[in-house]
Amino acid sequence: MGRLVARIAGTYPLAETYHTAALSAEMQRLTTQVSEIVPEATGLQLPGSPDTTVIGRTEWIERNVATFAHLTEPARRQLEERMAESGPAGQRAASMAGTLMQAETRAVLSILSRKVLGQYELVLPTGESGDTVAYVGPNIMQMERTHQFRPSEFRFWVALHELTHRAQFQGVAWLRDYFLSLVTELVDQSKPEQGRLGHVMDELNQRKAAGRPLIDERGLFGLFASPEQNAVLDKVQALMSLLEGHGHVVMDRVGAEHLRSQKRMSRVLKGRRQDKRTAAFFRLTGLEMKIKQYKAGERFVLSVEREASWETINLAFRGASSLPTLAEIENPGQWLDRVA
Repeated sequence: MGRLVARIAGTYPLAETYHTAALSAEMQRLTTQVSEIVPEATGLQLPGSPDTTVIGRTEWIERNVATFAHLTEPARRQLEERMAESGPAGQRAASMAGTLMQAETRAVLSILSRKVLGQYELVLPTGESGDTVAYVGPNIMQMERTHQFRPSEFRFWVALHELTHRAQFQGVAWLRDYFLSLVTELVDQSKPEQGRLGHVMDELNQRKAAGRPLIDERGLFGLFASPEQNAVLDKVQALMSLLEGHGHVVMDRVGAEHLRSQKRMSRVLKGRRQDKRTAAFFRLTGLEMKIKQYKAGERFVLSVEREASWETINLAFRGASSLPTLAEIENPGQWLDRVA
């Protein structure tokens, strides 16, 4: 499996040269520099400095697999205990299910590993609480050379995005625990449901009759999810839309003040998300929902600023009850009427 993951993820020639060491030093410096800019731009305070690391694609995959394994450990243990009650056959089935899930996770992450530029890690691969910004070195170097970006500007811009996410989770005391509680709730509800396949077939027939896509933006997971899981997914999607939209507005706005090539970099990045060659993959895996979060979240943030003020956006960070719902993300006026 490891060889297959490495083959899918691929490599970039400069990743194995002295350029990686130079990139590591520069990202460390830029992380410190940008950390001083983000609080003023967001109104959110940043305690201390994060750990900074530059990693390769395979390491990014393995870090995320390990983190996912820690987050899903309680649910996996419960499933194994329930299936073990049926004897050795049940134990073997539980073990196979766990192995298959990990293989599927690695396969999806292998494809994504070619695109990810950076990641703010709330949970470390060890399962402990984290405060780490990880940059995927090969992708940064490849993208800036492919599109002839100024390395200093592009790297500043990437750091700006990840440190805005850090400001959201470190500057809003309750947000980290709330986000992880949604993940835990989603995992806890991943229990076998008798007759679920029949429900899925009924849903597919209804979608076909209504002329709707058989698989929507939530992908296969959304199709097989229970009503309770879909309700939690709505909360996750609303939260991530807010965070991604807020992060991208800050990224573009601060970038416009400091970087001459910000508009071009933004245009290229948005165009890359609309690549039709990966559209089918994104829909199947549910990553289409992630792409929609960028667009819907940015529209929400800009609309709130236009109708009220930039400071009004931070009212969403007062508490979980102030967060916009999925319906309010699509209709910011509803959120303004309720919260602001």
